[in-house]
Amino acid sequence: MRIRTVDAFTARPFTGNPAGVLLFGPEGFPGDAFLQQVAAELNLSETAFAHPLPPGGEADWALRWFTPVTEVDMCGHATLATAHVLHTTGAATGTVRFAARCGTLTSTAHPDGSLTLDFPTAPLTPEPAPDGLAEALGAEPLSVHDTGAQVGDLLVELRDEAAVRALAPDFAALAALSRRGVIATAAAAPVRAYDYVSRGFFPAVGIDEDPVTGSAHTALAPFWSARLGRDRLTGLQVSARSGLVHTSLRGARTLLTGRAVTVLDGELLVGP
Repeated sequence: MRIRTVDAFTARPFTGNPAGVLLFGPEGFPGDAFLQQVAAELNLSETAFAHPLPPGGEADWALRWFTPVTEVDMCGHATLATAHVLHTTGAATGTVRFAARCGTLTSTAHPDGSLTLDFPTAPLTPEPAPDGLAEALGAEPLSVHDTGAQVGDLLVELRDEAAVRALAPDFAALAALSRRGVIATAAAAPVRAYDYVSRGFFPAVGIDEDPVTGSAHTALAPFWSARLGRDRLTGLQVSARSGLVHTSLRGARTLLTGRAVTVLDGELLVGP
């Protein structure tokens, strides 16, 4: 079986967020234990598994995502990575529909090589900061929002870009504060080529810090669009690897646009 590592939300190798991608045939997915073992072996924030569906249905491919320790409901960067593999190998053209745990997602390829994902917009609910959040992050929140069942994070606004960049969280403490993780964000410093910054911490699902989190931007897009008065924005995730996500808010849907590059292409020698 062919297995690839794709850096997502970047056009340069060794930046952005790496995802494993493994495509199966029309016979479908093997057992869950095998998928989890492959994801644990790759030890990336997510590994995506996909197989083609019969023609004429509501989706073209079935898609699942696993961290090294568990299956997740939604993942943006591994979806972008999967779409990139489908398009660069000729397995798909134009718009691809994915059947996933969070519903039907689509990916559209553009002539310049970028890809746009169509994801559900996360509902934002203001809530008090949980006890211990400031201590776990090492910064005082300006506001805190729940991001709904599918994303499952706390969206935490900090005072400025420098505060986000300087975070050195207590990951064990953060793991107890949300269902999936914590997204820290702030407005961009003046005269930047992006509108806001973020970092994503997900120790509860085995990822201390995610390099670039597509699904988090389904919450960041409505949050910053409401504050900045524009539906089209650019977010920079300021992890060590870094990556850009262009967002377009469309009501109940959020479009995420980015690029991807394949950095490893090999063969999985152990089958299910």
